Amino acid sequence: MRITGLGHASALIETRFGSILTDPWVNPAYFGSWFPFPDNSQLDWETLGQADYLFVSHLHHDHFDPEHLRRFISKDATVLLPAFPTSELEDALRDLGFHSFVKTVSEEVVEVDGLQIMIQSLTSPTDGPIGDSSLWVSDGTTRLLNQNDARPSNLDRFLELGPVDAYLIQFSGAIWFPMVYELPKRAKEALGATKRARQFDRSLRYIEELGAKYVYPTAGPPCFLDEELWGFNDIFDDESNIFPDQSVYLRFLQEKGHDEGRLLLPGSVTNVTEAGAPVHHPISDSEVEALFADKTSYLRAMQARRMPEVEALKKTWAHPEIDVLTALQEWFTPLLVEADQMAAGINGGVRITAEDAERGDVDLILDFETREVRAYNEEKVRYRFRTRRAYLEHLIFEHEIDWVNSLFLSCRFSALRIGPYNEFIYTFFKCLSEERLNYAEGWFAEKNNDDETIVMDGWEIQRRCPHLKADLTRFGEIEDGVLTCQMHGWKWRLADGKCLSSVGTELRSAPVGEAATESAGAAASS
Repeated sequence: MRITGLGHASALIETRFGSILTDPWVNPAYFGSWFPFPDNSQLDWETLGQADYLFVSHLHHDHFDPEHLRRFISKDATVLLPAFPTSELEDALRDLGFHSFVKTVSEEVVEVDGLQIMIQSLTSPTDGPIGDSSLWVSDGTTRLLNQNDARPSNLDRFLELGPVDAYLIQFSGAIWFPMVYELPKRAKEALGATKRARQFDRSLRYIEELGAKYVYPTAGPPCFLDEELWGFNDIFDDESNIFPDQSVYLRFLQEKGHDEGRLLLPGSVTNVTEAGAPVHHPISDSEVEALFADKTSYLRAMQARRMPEVEALKKTWAHPEIDVLTALQEWFTPLLVEADQMAAGINGGVRITAEDAERGDVDLILDFETREVRAYNEEKVRYRFRTRRAYLEHLIFEHEIDWVNSLFLSCRFSALRIGPYNEFIYTFFKCLSEERLNYAEGWFAEKNNDDETIVMDGWEIQRRCPHLKADLTRFGEIEDGVLTCQMHGWKWRLADGKCLSSVGTELRSAPVGEAATESAGAAASS
């Protein structure tokens, strides 16, 4: 088994049963903010794109790069598809021309032309864009685990499959906290230092739990080439910077007594089955050393090459024809009405100020108590975001249903909050479609109460659709003993709860009174 590093979370895994290309990302992501470090744009992607299999772990744009996939990756590659709650990833790949899919079941090993693979899918609303995943691969001799950004609660399932030889794991930050928060400098530095330490500690716990023979730090860090964001690069000897690079992390591992770490740069090749798994870099050892020792010079040269891509993007963001307040009222109001769980969790207003020195600011509030979007009128709020008007106009123009996977990860905003972090706010902003919102609402509802029952047409049934957690009081219809969820058209036979649209997704149902009688009888017999 041979691994070629391709930058960030991307790698080419070559086995005797075929090759797998993972998470190819090259183009600037998140409003042109993030770039892979080191630069991978000069690799031979025409050749790399001829891999037999493609694995995209999730839809975050530093893993899913549609333009790059469209231009360089063979559409005959078989996609190894995680089992996510929605079909968004599959739909997006099909739109790009991919047509061959292996649809996996989470944590189940499947053999594909001699190659054993297993994908663990994480599907809570806080896991990536409603889903993140890890890829386990075995060619019968060597085992590899590519965990990238995923954060499983434990690694038990992977350990059951035997010792892992190669482990690809995230170590660097991939978030906007604490840099964008309006805090005193010392407070921000303290939070950043804590965040950096936790990143390292979390990855070290994973490494020690798995006990892999070789560890390859991947999935970070990004670099920031726009002057507005230049300060986020880890080039200032700042222990509070959350984007440390590979060399920093490998030194950390060595200080902790771990010598299994290996450096993968774009174009680096390692043969996992060779003694010691030596890495052969595309540049000399002295050039590798200089890359990290004088990182500033490297980034300035990269900036000169690649910033024209960002400047071209910037010209497309402003849409003065869009009335921001009216557009968000039309888009968000129906979602706010349905967001019972998130509204209860936020319990107040979220202020958004979209600034523009020439055209004027747009200042509005999302009121999760009254479930409306309106102009801000000096109300006191606990949560506030500031950004540029052009960014909001672009989000509206594109009808971007995941602002986490666009504006927030861009770090092109500032935030202010009173009190602790509120997961419901960012979850709402990644669920700006009816499908996503209903899944997240159902997930939170089941987390708080997994046995809620409703009565419809003489039947007692679970409130949330077993498919994607839609509220059946809103989307359920019963006809001739069959329940149809109108969100996606899935059907269940009420007499026995059997799903008529898919396998293994049963509905809890019983005629009114029968469930209570059975419960009372069970209590009496006990």
